[in-house]
Amino acid sequence: MIRTIRPIYRLLLGLPLAMLVLALLLMAGIWLTLRGSLPQYEGTVNSNGLTASVTVERDALGSVTVRAQDRHDMVWTLGYVHAQERFFEMDLMRRRAAGELAELVGSAALPADRKARGHRMRARAVAALEVLPASQRHLLDAYRDGVNRGLEALKVRPFPYLLTRTHPLPWRSEDSILVVKAMYFTLNDSGNHRELGFSTMRAALHEAAYRFLTASGGAWDAPLLGMAFRWPDPPSAEELDLRRVDPGPIRKDIDERSGSLHGSNSFAVGGQLTGGAALIANDTHLELRVPNIWFRTRLIYPNSRRPGFMNDHIGASLPGTPAIAVGSNRQIAWGFTNSYGDFADWVRVMLHPADAFLYRSPAGWKPLTVHREVLHVRGEPDETLDVYETEWGPILTADHDGTPLALAWTPHRRGTANMELTQLEEAETIEEAIAIAQNSGIPAQNFIVGDRTGKIAWTIAGRIPVRMGGYDPLLPADWSMPDTGWKGWLAPDQYPVIVNPPSQRLWSANARAIDGLMLERLGDGGYDLGARAKQIRDNLQQRERFSAPDMLAIQLDDRALFLTHWRQLLELTLNQAEAAPWRGDMQSALKDWDGHASTPSVAYRLVRAFRQEVIDSVLDGFAAAVRRSDPNFVMPKLNQAEHAVWKLIGHRPQHLLLPIYTNWEDLLGTCARRVAERMQNRPDGIAARSWGERNTARIRHPLSHTLPAFIANWLDMPKDALPGDSNMPRVQAPAFGAANRFAVAPGDEERGYFEMPGGQSGHPLSPYYASGHADWVAGNPTPFLPGPPRQVLNFSP
Repeated sequence: MIRTIRPIYRLLLGLPLAMLVLALLLMAGIWLTLRGSLPQYEGTVNSNGLTASVTVERDALGSVTVRAQDRHDMVWTLGYVHAQERFFEMDLMRRRAAGELAELVGSAALPADRKARGHRMRARAVAALEVLPASQRHLLDAYRDGVNRGLEALKVRPFPYLLTRTHPLPWRSEDSILVVKAMYFTLNDSGNHRELGFSTMRAALHEAAYRFLTASGGAWDAPLLGMAFRWPDPPSAEELDLRRVDPGPIRKDIDERSGSLHGSNSFAVGGQLTGGAALIANDTHLELRVPNIWFRTRLIYPNSRRPGFMNDHIGASLPGTPAIAVGSNRQIAWGFTNSYGDFADWVRVMLHPADAFLYRSPAGWKPLTVHREVLHVRGEPDETLDVYETEWGPILTADHDGTPLALAWTPHRRGTANMELTQLEEAETIEEAIAIAQNSGIPAQNFIVGDRTGKIAWTIAGRIPVRMGGYDPLLPADWSMPDTGWKGWLAPDQYPVIVNPPSQRLWSANARAIDGLMLERLGDGGYDLGARAKQIRDNLQQRERFSAPDMLAIQLDDRALFLTHWRQLLELTLNQAEAAPWRGDMQSALKDWDGHASTPSVAYRLVRAFRQEVIDSVLDGFAAAVRRSDPNFVMPKLNQAEHAVWKLIGHRPQHLLLPIYTNWEDLLGTCARRVAERMQNRPDGIAARSWGERNTARIRHPLSHTLPAFIANWLDMPKDALPGDSNMPRVQAPAFGAANRFAVAPGDEERGYFEMPGGQSGHPLSPYYASGHADWVAGNPTPFLPGPPRQVLNFSP
């Protein structure tokens, strides 16, 4: 018996050791597999896709310098590098634009795919590729070949495909066009929801009330040309009386919404203020992710126009395209901000009363074009989606009265996705750069450029539609009448342009930049309030001499100037409120106000939350009035609502209050109490509700939300408390902010800087995963130019 037990006992004792060994072997296998998908950083690559040798250098941050002997080889090699570092992210961008995500990740992506597929962007990308100049098609073909060679050269497919148990599909030339189309989805409202809301409001409200809510401009305006606009007066009691409106169910509180617009800050000073070249600063505000959307890049190759001269092009490239989007070429430097012009219109489609497949056009009745789109779903049957198109665009929704609406949107049309921007590589003057920008097929952007002689300029980059027929572009319109709708693109000589302003200063922050006929041509697509632009403008006007550190100080400016009057209103409201514990807690917390969106500040968070509560409560009354006609109505985003609300606070008209409030003091006091109660109901009460607690980084890898926490934490960036907010130069939300931040003078790149969150490489075992992120969090500048090479990869034909 004892002899029998002893072997079993020894076996049981050995099991934990065996399990430990198996676990270690499994972990080692996973680690070795992951290492197999790492990019190649050193050694030699032989390829028949090249005509001469190329070198790729990486510095301590992984910034890539490509040194080539012609443009074809440079583009091929850039594609190779992009694929090895970022192929999965490139894949997501092309799939997002084409509506093909479900094929990769399954049915969870079907809602997004259905919306995107209605735009049929893959078919449009193929059509756009066919009409590109031969030189641009060759460029995209060379980039495609480099991407696919780089992907094939990996020993193991990129690690996200291991996690999803899928395989990457080869890159196609039209996929780079799709990446450009993806930026339209990022920077524009592809559903044109604002104008749908305007249509419902216009039908339900008196004209005076509609104009009061949807006006644009006011005290925060800081345009490059023109004066601040005047906000219209509130509607009279005869035009709208909210005291007679049923408020309906009390809304659910939405705590502390971000309010951030996809956009950027960009500003410049001319040579008279630097003593030499122009100085350009830019920070592009986008959703933040791991890895970052941008890729730190330097391209060196022979200039095609000047024998013996080398192009030296430095900045941020966009993986998926063969172009540096923002940066410098030693002759000029440039940056972009989202323009928020109006580049989408809803068209009311008049169907034939006897045949719903016919619609009225300027030429008479025409049949709808039906495209049958097949959505492939991983692990499930395919889904078929019928897309009905008119000559103006696809039918995507219906107006408030049920009339079908077709969307006219710039990326649906030819000429809005091309590689013209790559010509900036060899541009030497602001005049050349302006011409290139205006012909570029990109989402229409504010373009600020400066050259090494000290000149600066602003214009719009991208296509601007020419509207005819006198219709209101903010409301759906009938385009079936002759000479109504879009009639081609605005000619370059009609674009708004500002060159060398007397002040030697330019600024852009997604707000209105111009007025008069130029604004009429550009349109209003939902401009930002202007507080950021005003703070940047005022900062620029306070100095008469600038260097790169001065530009960084403006970019990192987190002073809460915008909330000063809201703080005063909250203090007044609390002083008038009845004595209660919540009031005392709020008053005590306001004492830590330091005038900044700083991470320790409780006061900043309270004032900000109070502002949002007041705006939402005031607008709820108008929304309730519209819901009498449309019970499902939700107020569209009104970026200028600040002006309307302050007009009401100043005048305090009783007829524009819902009956749940006795007067305006009651509304303000109720808003303050709601904020206090939300904060009190959390651990440790109001005193623990710092801005840093709310503004904590959530910069995540696209797959981390599907993984166990310990793996997700490894892939994601640290949960840092971040200073800054939306209505100040240092724009910052948990997953939104400056995707890059730089300043540079062309010809003096050595003294420029470049910051970037989220890291250079997409591989968690890469030494460049998260590289530079900590400096971005702290606002510490890293050099604009790549540093000494740490690793060198040689390419031979």
